[in-house]
Amino acid sequence: MAILLVLTTTMLLFSYVHAESIAAAQQSIVIRKVTLYIEPSNEVARGANVTLCCQAVLDEPEAVEFAILKDQNVVCTQTMSGSNALLCPLTNLKLANSGHYTCSVKFKDEEETSKVHTLTVTDAPVLHLNPVETTEGEEITLTCVAPEQPSKFYFYKDSKLMWAGTIDSTKAVLNHRVASSGTHTFHCSYKVLVDTDSYGSGNSNTVTVSVKELAIAPVLEITGPQKIYEGDQLFLTCSINTSLPSTSHANVLLKQGTKLLSKGLLKVNHSLLVLDKDSADFECEVIVKRVVKTTSKNISVAELFSAPTLTMSPAEVFQKDDMTLTCRSDSYASERLNNSQLIYSLDPRQDFLYSKSNGVFYGKAPKSEFNVSCVAKHKGIDKYSEISTLRPKVPVSIPEISVVGQAILGQPVKILCRSRTGSLPITYTLLKGYTTLMVTTVRLASEEAVFTVESASDLRSYKCEAKNSLKNPQYSKTLIAAVTVPLSNPTLIVIPDLAEITEGDHLYIICSVEGTPPVTFKWYRSDKKDPVYAITSYSNNTDYQIPVLSRNHSGRYSCEAVNPANNIVYSDFVDIQVRMALWKKALIGGVCGLAVSALVVGLVLYFKSRRVSTEISVWTQRPPETEFFSDTVDNEESSVVTTEPDVEYTEVVHAQPVDPSRVPRRQGTDTVYSELQNSPHDMDDHDNYVSDQQHVPTQGSVEYTALNGEHDEITRYQSEVNSDQDLPSSSVG
Repeated sequence: MAILLVLTTTMLLFSYVHAESIAAAQQSIVIRKVTLYIEPSNEVARGANVTLCCQAVLDEPEAVEFAILKDQNVVCTQTMSGSNALLCPLTNLKLANSGHYTCSVKFKDEEETSKVHTLTVTDAPVLHLNPVETTEGEEITLTCVAPEQPSKFYFYKDSKLMWAGTIDSTKAVLNHRVASSGTHTFHCSYKVLVDTDSYGSGNSNTVTVSVKELAIAPVLEITGPQKIYEGDQLFLTCSINTSLPSTSHANVLLKQGTKLLSKGLLKVNHSLLVLDKDSADFECEVIVKRVVKTTSKNISVAELFSAPTLTMSPAEVFQKDDMTLTCRSDSYASERLNNSQLIYSLDPRQDFLYSKSNGVFYGKAPKSEFNVSCVAKHKGIDKYSEISTLRPKVPVSIPEISVVGQAILGQPVKILCRSRTGSLPITYTLLKGYTTLMVTTVRLASEEAVFTVESASDLRSYKCEAKNSLKNPQYSKTLIAAVTVPLSNPTLIVIPDLAEITEGDHLYIICSVEGTPPVTFKWYRSDKKDPVYAITSYSNNTDYQIPVLSRNHSGRYSCEAVNPANNIVYSDFVDIQVRMALWKKALIGGVCGLAVSALVVGLVLYFKSRRVSTEISVWTQRPPETEFFSDTVDNEESSVVTTEPDVEYTEVVHAQPVDPSRVPRRQGTDTVYSELQNSPHDMDDHDNYVSDQQHVPTQGSVEYTALNGEHDEITRYQSEVNSDQDLPSSSVG
């Protein structure tokens, strides 16, 4: 406690919160621990005293509220200051004081609760029994006394519960009839219900009772022949061997196994005809005051005749064949009867069978199966044979012979023989001509008679035999089956001829094979994975058509063929090259001819214009003005005279070098007209005509040359004169 006070003081000195926070902090640590004690023990006997102690560990001696509770109900409560424990004494305890106790301590809003403790108050009732010595069938009285009002009583016999019940009293009385002799022990107990819980007491004192056996005994008497056979009469008597007054109302019962034959008071009689199945225990039972006494006897009954047996002949019978049923008992007591005294019949009666003699029935076998048994009778004794299911067999029908799957030339062939009707088992034989090849027996409906032969070349010589009895067998017709010839010799034919295939043609690519149709044909092109065309045909050849060919159809083609024999054959590749159409060739030739002609004409015109229109630019020493004009006039007159000149040659005359300083100065751009022509009158004389911008030629070829800038012209010509010493000529456009 001193340590807690130091801690609290330290907190107060160094805390800077307001007073309410300090109070709240102080309040939260006032109650440290709450503990409940039960003294002197948690388990005490009825009538004892105990003290309940609720102890709390507190930080400060504040005023706190203590409470002790039993099953959430307050037993003691008190508010105390300066004390940390509450004592609650319980005196003269009863079983009802048993329960679950807790202790709680409360300070303001804080409350702490202890762990739960269980208080058990032990108590035991007292058992009284009368009498403690008795006889079988007599009653005894048991009285169980509890010190308080219980909710339920329990009575035990030989440590086994024999009765439980609720009685509105502290005492329970039970009357019990003792049904068996010997020594028996009895005790009792009770339970008290407190709220929703129940608390059981301890066991009472144990009382021992001695029970004597009741002096009675049942008597069973059986009267009949020394050796008992089926059908003999037996007389049975069941009685009691004493005439005591207490047994005047004794019940007796006569039983055979679990079957009650007769019952009554003191004595009963019964008679019966015994059968073989009656060989069992007979029991006589006597009941007096719920005391049961029994005795039994076993009798052995000899068989007078055995159960009959039903047989059929012949052992295998076919529909509408003669059949005989015979009913006989294999053994009988010859000292009591003979076989002729037994009467036989069929059960149920069969209208199609007639009695030929005692136990013999004959007739025609029906088409369907039937169930039947027979009965042997004598002196009211009926014995039945086991029920037999008779199934007249169905004669085998004419078998059918066929090929399983396909018959492929050169491969093994499976042949099936089957009869549509006939009882199993059926034996099938494969014959080739009159020779037996193979034999098999079909015993189950799921089985088939399948034979394998090595070749399909001579199938028409096979037939099969079927039989399921000793009668004549049935034969099939000879085998008729189509033989599939595998494909071979694939050939690819192209129409028209490969050398004549051109655009626009209708192309036929014919694939033909040898073998049995139907045939599935596929055409492939070498540059494509999937077939370009496929068809199934019932012919050995068919075609793939391209109605209008184009250059895009060129390529390498082949065909694939397969028939039901599943052997795939491939043709060789055929290289198809589609050539250009003839009209395209003519058109291209025409176009090319026209182009060449145009080119030739262009070249001719080009060279002609080059010869005719070559500009001759000759810079010479300027002649006197009068002389120049005189020459010009003469040249003009000469050119006027000549009409429609024939231009054939062009001659370029290179002038002699001149001094550029003497070239007359020109203003702007001067146009020079040059005309070159050959006189028709003088082929060897060529005149050069040079005119200035006032002269306009009237005939001949004229080329316009612009001289841009005087200085540029002088520089150009000077350069040309200096380099070549020739006059420049104009280019022909």
